[in-house]
Amino acid sequence: MNSRYIDIHTHHPTTATTIRTVGIHPWQTEGAMLPSEEAIMAADAVGEIGLDKVCGVDFGQQERLFAAQLDLAERHRKPVVLHVVRAFEEVMRQLSGRQLPAVIFHGFIGSKEQAERALQQGYYLSFGMRSLASRKTVEALQIVPLDRLFVETDEDQTPIEECYVQVATKRGVSVDALQQATQANFRRIFNKQ
Repeated sequence: MNSRYIDIHTHHPTTATTIRTVGIHPWQTEGAMLPSEEAIMAADAVGEIGLDKVCGVDFGQQERLFAAQLDLAERHRKPVVLHVVRAFEEVMRQLSGRQLPAVIFHGFIGSKEQAERALQQGYYLSFGMRSLASRKTVEALQIVPLDRLFVETDEDQTPIEECYVQVATKRGVSVDALQQATQANFRRIFNKQ
């Protein structure tokens, strides 16, 4: 692994440091069974879980499964990696009052105001190439403190190194400063070197 780069969420083989997650994506909630206790214990985080108003899956079903997975994460003291599409308010409501070690909004695409609300709760925001295509999300990125920031490739084929260059440029910091920050964030949440 290349510990200089943390890729907090990817669907591709990578040389960057990443995490093992287990969870039911909102696109696959129909007929889904909750992950086993053993699977939860073996994972670094519960994810990619969340809510998606665009995918066509029954939203009530998504909400029930999301709540159940948050319960598992809370019970086992696992961080969560969130998928949120046009459901920011509903996700924030479900997170309210929960005692989770960390909450990471992966592939954050949202406004500066939404970013501020998430940051006020102590949550982390992760940005990839798709995030940077949105002007309002770039404005949000610019206010995210480095100690609440991650970078990811997700499904994009762009190498993680280039993602860091783009995020650092838009954030107005050096790649080295961004690397140091994401490494520190990773260690803080996952207790890994």
